[in-house]
Amino acid sequence: MEKYFKIFLDGYYGYWNYLQSEILYPSWHNYFYWLIGLSLLVWMLEVIFPWRKGRPFFRKDFWLDAFYMFFNFFLFSLILYNSLSNVFVEAFNDFLGLFGITNLVAIEVNSWPVWGQFLLLFVVADFIQWNVHRMLHRVPWLWEFHKVHHSVEQMGFAAHLRYHWMETIVYKSVQYIPLAMIGFGLADFFVLHIFTIAIGHLNHANVKISYGPLKYIFNNPVMHTWHHAKHLPKGSHGVNYGISLSLWDYLFGTAYIPNDGENEPLGFDKVEEFPHTFWTQITYPWLRKKNKKA
Repeated sequence: MEKYFKIFLDGYYGYWNYLQSEILYPSWHNYFYWLIGLSLLVWMLEVIFPWRKGRPFFRKDFWLDAFYMFFNFFLFSLILYNSLSNVFVEAFNDFLGLFGITNLVAIEVNSWPVWGQFLLLFVVADFIQWNVHRMLHRVPWLWEFHKVHHSVEQMGFAAHLRYHWMETIVYKSVQYIPLAMIGFGLADFFVLHIFTIAIGHLNHANVKISYGPLKYIFNNPVMHTWHHAKHLPKGSHGVNYGISLSLWDYLFGTAYIPNDGENEPLGFDKVEEFPHTFWTQITYPWLRKKNKKA
């Protein structure tokens, strides 16, 4: 237990030092300022080329979403996630060691060119995320957490990162073993991560982009609007589950774009009754269950 406690503390202090470095020492290789820069860029696109006209400069829940953006991207890892995930990985490796397994790698791709490794990582990770996203809609108790993201009633770039912290745990846990089994030799995921953030920001932005023929490959604002639509096809748990890629929805029959969705109401049934503050939203899934039992 002493080993795991040390890993927990090292993870906490290590991430604190990393976060200080991110903020105090700007560089081209810096998630904090890239997030701010991309956010400002997409926000300006919304202001200059708005799809839905007449929106205020600060749309509904703008500041709530802005807080979620920094909480989910940085603060959650600082508070708990980075340390706990380090402990979990070490404990999992120790468990495998009991069976003589010291390496999960089943597919060696580190001899591939860097672009090939990036492409494989991007496609495999996105497919896993697409399946997890479907699960968030189809499994009732997971949907209660995912409702936080779907409580968005006006699309804007920062809505991309309005989600319950439990989603981070679900996504990362499901991805861990499949990605660990591929021997990526990549020392740096920075470019790929920034690319996916840019796509996510644009998917939620108040801009009308469909990418022409590339819409069958990449997710886009028009397609993703229908994912957030309040009124879905009868009997459907959801549509357009793609994260970065729309490809999976077209392949597996979950693509749905009846029109451009410009004036389509967003959310879910009785979304107006959903909590409106950060704290009440992140405690909602547990309080709801408690109230149902009472």
